[in-house]
Amino acid sequence: MRAQDLGLRSPGPKVEIRTSTRPPAPANLTGGMTASSPSSVRADPLWPRCGASAAIFRAGQVLLVERGGGALKGQWSLPGGHIEPGERAAAAAVRELREEAAIEAEIGGLLDIHEVVLADAAGGLLAHYLIAVFFGRWTAGEPVAGGDAAAARFVSVGDLGAYRLTQGAAPLIERARQRLAGVAP
Repeated sequence: MRAQDLGLRSPGPKVEIRTSTRPPAPANLTGGMTASSPSSVRADPLWPRCGASAAIFRAGQVLLVERGGGALKGQWSLPGGHIEPGERAAAAAVRELREEAAIEAEIGGLLDIHEVVLADAAGGLLAHYLIAVFFGRWTAGEPVAGGDAAAARFVSVGDLGAYRLTQGAAPLIERARQRLAGVAP
């Protein structure tokens, strides 16, 4: 997911990324912020925001994009971004595949809702996203980086350990691979 799609400004080097695998700090449970962290909250604190991404496979490989900016710069992830007003989540995932990697894919289904909470070093809320993660198969095109992606490529599932993946990406990719293979519900 592109940082600009997430509405992020560069928060500097001290950013903590929390996903659904780790619970948010207590201040984030109610949406309220403590008096000690108001400068951490963006001027437009309408959180959470919705996004869509997709784990797309081709011959034992999964499509990854390298983030070119923002808090996730240099990390590899599934292509994705904001869902536009009036746009269906699956359509947003397909659009993001075109924009970030110039490929076409057939969506097989919804894998999960992935939650990402970005906090500053003091624990103040920077951003909160709910991402509809889809899975599917490549149908056409060769990966070419677009948007703010620095690179786009199909990567062998066995080689994922060699990539600096965004938090939570590896288990989502494995679950998506199993769903496509008919192994998991």
